[in-house]
Amino acid sequence: MSAEENLVKAIRTGLAELADPVKAPAMRAYMKSAMPFHGVAKPERSALLKRVLADHILPDRVTFSATVLTLWRTAEFREERYAAIDLSGYRAYRRWQDPDLVPVYEEMIVSGAWWDLVDELAIQRIGPILRASRTRMTPTMLAWAGDGDLWRRRTAIICQVGAKEETDTDLLTRAIEPAIAEPEFFLRKAIGWALRDYAKTAPDWVRRFVDDHPGLSGLSRREALKHIG
Repeated sequence: MSAEENLVKAIRTGLAELADPVKAPAMRAYMKSAMPFHGVAKPERSALLKRVLADHILPDRVTFSATVLTLWRTAEFREERYAAIDLSGYRAYRRWQDPDLVPVYEEMIVSGAWWDLVDELAIQRIGPILRASRTRMTPTMLAWAGDGDLWRRRTAIICQVGAKEETDTDLLTRAIEPAIAEPEFFLRKAIGWALRDYAKTAPDWVRRFVDDHPGLSGLSRREALKHIG
């Protein structure tokens, strides 16, 4: 059995052993998930992944990418997709976090198509790659900002959450502006979230942005100004 197969099997077996059929229906209902849950809470899942990933180190970038996607594509329970995201960010593979990995994350973002899967990928995977490789990544994020896929667009808007002084305000502006007139809740919420987060660093910039964009939805505006008035 290959390293990829061993790791996928260990993760699936571990999650199945932790399954709580009492909790599973409520977790599924909360996430409005078509995919069933095992009923494994995040602390238990994190403990399992910490142990399993340390015991099954993948030998190279190709195997790493293939394992992430195998676990993701063949998941039968939502926790298996959470585990794929956890694996993608494991510290042993940090050196492979570069633009060449973006197609893996793009597939996960588009096929995941819900906030519990997309947001961590946007902020914790795409965001750091963007900051480390702006020349290659900025055109991609601008393309995603105008894409027909909701979740690519949301990613482009929120990928700089947490960037603080490293925020590229031109990119933030150009990611938000195409979505301002959209009625979609997840875009309006994303705009408000991105602006609210950056307001912690540059409240005057955010206030000016809101003033300069009167077409912002009430939701986006309220969220953006939540802590600065």
